Amino acid sequence: MANFQLTSETAFKVKTKFLRKYRDLANESLEFTPGKEDQLIEDLMRLVKRDRTYIEFTIQKALADTKGNRL
Repeated sequence: MANFQLTSETAFKVKTKFLRKYRDLANESLEFTPGKEDQLIEDLMRLVKRDRTYIEFTIQKALADTKGNRL
């Protein structure tokens, strides 16, 4: 179970920050449906080859400052 909840707006911002950090994700489809945070985590784990802890930490860090560009 994810330690956060995303809306369509915050999911877009998180996606944008991940695309800036991992440029090779540009061709991947990172679709998000509200309530499917675990699916997003699993997709990102597979795509960036990192564990769940890292992905959740990175998403929470992106959510901490949604107006900034840093991840």
